[in-house]
Amino acid sequence: MFRPRIIPVLLLKNQGLVKSIGFKNYNYIGDPMNAVKIYNELKADELVFLDIEATNQNRLISLDFVKEVGEEANMPFAVGGGINSLDDIRKVTNAGAEKVVINSAAINPDFIENAAKEFGSSTIAVCIDVKKKFFGGVKTWTNSGSKSTSFNPVEFAIKMQNAGAGEIIIQSIERDGSMNGYDIELIRSVSEIVTIPVVALGGAGKISDLQEAAKKGYANGLAAGSMFVYQSSKRGVLINYLSDGEKKQVLL
Repeated sequence: MFRPRIIPVLLLKNQGLVKSIGFKNYNYIGDPMNAVKIYNELKADELVFLDIEATNQNRLISLDFVKEVGEEANMPFAVGGGINSLDDIRKVTNAGAEKVVINSAAINPDFIENAAKEFGSSTIAVCIDVKKKFFGGVKTWTNSGSKSTSFNPVEFAIKMQNAGAGEIIIQSIERDGSMNGYDIELIRSVSEIVTIPVVALGGAGKISDLQEAAKKGYANGLAAGSMFVYQSSKRGVLINYLSDGEKKQVLL
């Protein structure tokens, strides 16, 4: 039976590991490299690292950090943060990342198209951050959720697929850090319209949330932040992952 990938998403701020609620209220978690070592032991399927300040500070995620992760991690990993040119992608992949996660720069579909042609679709993941806009419906946002676009998530996902992206990460800003479950309707609306893999992100807090996103939202990947850095909804810091038995509960 098929089991969706289960992916911890780790946020970087000032070289430290943090976790947010609604893209705000950042809580310091610890040393990101210590987290990598723990996820090695726990045999995580894949990791994603996102530098949440890079774009707004007009810089690229630290290549030294990417190299350090590449030397330590036993699993595939993707990185995002300030990637807005083919040269950026080349630097990041040469440093060891298997994939890049592009958000703000994806507003230009030509960039995604050129990136996919140069590096292959499997290297290019587009993260679509979504929240409601006053009087404007549900829209796609960039720059760590600070700038809105005119696109709803479904039409933007289609644009990204047509441009050559190999994967869509669909994230609810409003559910970020809530640990109350994914926005299943959002995930399903995108999954039903594209043929490339869709990764659910934003709101997972327990195994049943993962199951629901896979079975009702049709997600190919199940990503979470809080669920894998906190011990419970009380938010005691504990880097964790699913056991083999728990993974089997997410089988499709």
